[in-house]
Amino acid sequence: MKKLSRDFYLQDTLSVSKNLLGKNLVHIVNGKPRIGKIVETEAYIGSMDKACHAYNYKKTPRTETIFNIGGTSYVYLIYGMYHCMNVVSEKVNEPCAILIRALEPLTGLDDMAFDRYGVLYENLTKKQVLNLSNGPGKLCIAMGINKEQNAKDLLSEDFYITENEDISIENIVISKRINIDYAEEAKDFPWRFYIKDNKFISKK
Repeated sequence: MKKLSRDFYLQDTLSVSKNLLGKNLVHIVNGKPRIGKIVETEAYIGSMDKACHAYNYKKTPRTETIFNIGGTSYVYLIYGMYHCMNVVSEKVNEPCAILIRALEPLTGLDDMAFDRYGVLYENLTKKQVLNLSNGPGKLCIAMGINKEQNAKDLLSEDFYITENEDISIENIVISKRINIDYAEEAKDFPWRFYIKDNKFISKK
């Protein structure tokens, strides 16, 4: 599959958030590919969004990656133990990013299952299969993503996103984002997007 181009990531953040649905996230770990289809995203726009780490253009050692050019990976730690992966969008110094909230696992299933549960994929229960990568922290464990991937170019040789399928607008569900009650009016922005009827989204 062809890698997404730089121009793809330079579009406005809400468009990128929707257009990432159906695309494949690829991470080559120890020479072996792990691939998941992106089925759920959330947009964060620093200029106006109190839920964004770089709200009002606040730059810190943690957030400086969001100010990079679109097509950069922004990975951060939550609760001191779980990583979350974001795709930086738009131009340099315009702090915008898209959280990858859920993947449908496609390739490297045994490696994903072992890192998540300590067993091979064939030994997973149906519930474990559905929970393999249906959340931002879970998918980072399954895909082998950690702070080493922070600020990495998504046009690199071992960490990138490829074309796959285009999801029609009628098959994209739009809702409020999750777990951002602190963000005042921004908590009501309809900036969460997921593929209708997909079994691997994080929350119904």
